[in-house]
Amino acid sequence: MSKIEKTLSTLKAYCETHDHRLTDPRLFAFEIVVSAKKPVTAYEVLERLGEKLSAPKPPTAYRALDFLSAHGFIHRIESLNAYVACHENHQHHGSQFMICDSCGNVEEAHLCSVPAGLQKQAEEKRFTVTHWNVELHGVCKKCA
Repeated sequence: MSKIEKTLSTLKAYCETHDHRLTDPRLFAFEIVVSAKKPVTAYEVLERLGEKLSAPKPPTAYRALDFLSAHGFIHRIESLNAYVACHENHQHHGSQFMICDSCGNVEEAHLCSVPAGLQKQAEEKRFTVTHWNVELHGVCKKCA
């Protein structure tokens, strides 16, 4: 079973278990993000959805991406305004990305806990962290 087939199977099982509808736009949007070699924007997803659906409108793509993001199957890279697939079995509350400014490749790091120094500062300010994201920009080994 390929990586794409495995992640699609996981999405289908998740939706069945949690009684969520796996609509065609959600399924196709997920296939587009998972099969992409680089982060994809909502408009790129919309364009590709047009290959499978009859004249989809922007809200169709955004609703599908919002669903997939809310349930941890994809991540939004804020600085790129684009989406990547999650490969950490959707079991974390924080996301960290290393983004190559030269080739556009994005690697997800898998820190599942807020770093101690940041957590300490949050506690000192009586701030409860519910979700966290970090984006590191630089140059990957291949481009260096």
